[in-house]
Amino acid sequence: MSTTPYVIMPSRGLVLIGGADRADFLQGLISNDIRRATADHAIWAALLTPQGKYLHDFFVVEIDGQYFLDCESERLMDLGSRLSKYKLRAQIELGIGEDYTVAVLLGTAALDRAGLPAEPGAARLLESGGIVYVDPRHSEAGARAILPKDGAEAALQSLGFEAGTPDDYDRVRLPLGLPDGSRDLIVEKSILLESNFDELNGVDWDKGCYMGQELTARTKYRGLIKKRMMPVDVDGPLPAAGTEILLGDKNAGEMRSGADGRGIALLRLEQAEKALNGEGRLVAGEATLTPRKPGWATF
Repeated sequence: MSTTPYVIMPSRGLVLIGGADRADFLQGLISNDIRRATADHAIWAALLTPQGKYLHDFFVVEIDGQYFLDCESERLMDLGSRLSKYKLRAQIELGIGEDYTVAVLLGTAALDRAGLPAEPGAARLLESGGIVYVDPRHSEAGARAILPKDGAEAALQSLGFEAGTPDDYDRVRLPLGLPDGSRDLIVEKSILLESNFDELNGVDWDKGCYMGQELTARTKYRGLIKKRMMPVDVDGPLPAAGTEILLGDKNAGEMRSGADGRGIALLRLEQAEKALNGEGRLVAGEATLTPRKPGWATF
């Protein structure tokens, strides 16, 4: 990009968790190690069903003794409700960050402008209030910010950023294969390893038990992953999310989100490998898809 855009994200909201038991409370629920979420470091994590299926994902950072969970705004109340069910007698306080806004700062040049190293999750507090941090999934995605609503855009412009649009965010994340919440993961159906949480720093394998941990660990150690979420180039009309993908007459997966000739698809690894080797074409609706294995992927 010739400019360094920022995008205020109305699709994102904030759940706040404070109180003396906040760390122990979240540690037993989410897929990542909450002890790594500080004012200097952000994490990406998920809340799962007891059976290990996806419910919510969010970014977590700590500011002034509270965890800020950057989550989907349309599903914010559902997340808060689910968390409150597990509160029991824990000394925690749940709230909504109505006075804050979420922004993304796009591309690797954004890290220099924000004064951040190219290290996933690296964070720093801003003198004007709020925090900026490198996307914990991959530094090439740029950075994210949590800022007081009043003056958020002025604060970003003072750092040299220029206003962009949500389409700019898609143009960055889609080629990297980074999922965008329930646009790409199916609630109560998707599993973390098929969605690359293991390779994008969303799972901690040493933290101990959490909700859904048993299935997640069993899937890893038994080598049960037959599908993976992958970026795809789209030649033709963009297929709607949920469109079946075929290789010949065989099911090869399902389309997820997309824009401007790029997309993310959940692909059967066997069929994706054949397409990459020129042994057939992936077709979804009236479009042909070309899978792209991301540079970070080891699958």
